[in-house]
Amino acid sequence: MRQSSAAGAGLALALLSAVTFATSGTFARSLIDAGWSAEAVVMARVGIAALVLAVPALLVMRGRWPVLRRNLASIGVFGLLGVALAQVCFFNAVRYLPVGVALLLEYLGIILVVGWTWLVQGQRPRRLTVVGSVAALAGLVFVLDLTGAARLDPIGVLWGLGAAVGLAGYFVLAGRIDSALPSVVMASGGMAVGSCALLLLGLLGALPLRATFGTVQFAGQQTSWLVPIAGLVLVAAVVAYLAGIAAARILGARLASFVGLTEVMFAVLIAWLLLGELPAIVQLFGGALIVAGVALVRLDELRAPVEPTQPKTADPALTA
Repeated sequence: MRQSSAAGAGLALALLSAVTFATSGTFARSLIDAGWSAEAVVMARVGIAALVLAVPALLVMRGRWPVLRRNLASIGVFGLLGVALAQVCFFNAVRYLPVGVALLLEYLGIILVVGWTWLVQGQRPRRLTVVGSVAALAGLVFVLDLTGAARLDPIGVLWGLGAAVGLAGYFVLAGRIDSALPSVVMASGGMAVGSCALLLLGLLGALPLRATFGTVQFAGQQTSWLVPIAGLVLVAAVVAYLAGIAAARILGARLASFVGLTEVMFAVLIAWLLLGELPAIVQLFGGALIVAGVALVRLDELRAPVEPTQPKTADPALTA
């Protein structure tokens, strides 16, 4: 009975993490429409969230500083690729595409991981993974709707595919993380590295860091810019990460990330309710194929035996 209750709590936390992560595109859209650059939105989100998570990160690291020192390089690469690149590309994609479509393109990163492990590590995918990958790629064709009247902006599509590369990098790096490094430390450190890198590039003029501090249009209402910022930081970052970490501790990283696929469904629903964005029928069909394909890949991973010598994977979740 206790095990069943724990599983139910883990499932609830995983769904909470998916819902809160799904709000990020909607919060960001209001800021971008008000004149913020995508890079400034990402820097504000991950920079402030890193400071908030720094408190529990410092608490869990007491007496374990050698673990942090030997993982500094991993945290640095994780922050640059899994945080900065993935989120900058996703929020730039939101400038040109509906939130749901941008997130669907980003989730193709899981399929890119299949290609990476096959080409680089020589791990040939099993039949279920191949079927899932083919379904997801077929879904991409429908999402792009190349023959439809309302074509997707190719610039937005490229940004979305860039986000997929960042997400793939996150999952590849997640599989190599030292199991002794607490997840909250990896999240806080990665976000700190990502925000500092964006700030440095912005100061050098390599990236645009534009921000406005007046009213913004959010959910059909005029409100302060602080409202979407607070949503991005507290809801779409702090609550989302902590709930995801707790869910992964209870369910395991693989099962928690599988439940996290519901983020796509929640993102489409939230964007429809708050922004009035709803993809065309053919795009919804393609989105369903992508989600089904990614789900098959994840299901195949759940069926695979876990090698006891491999490090424990990190918690899912530095996606949009």
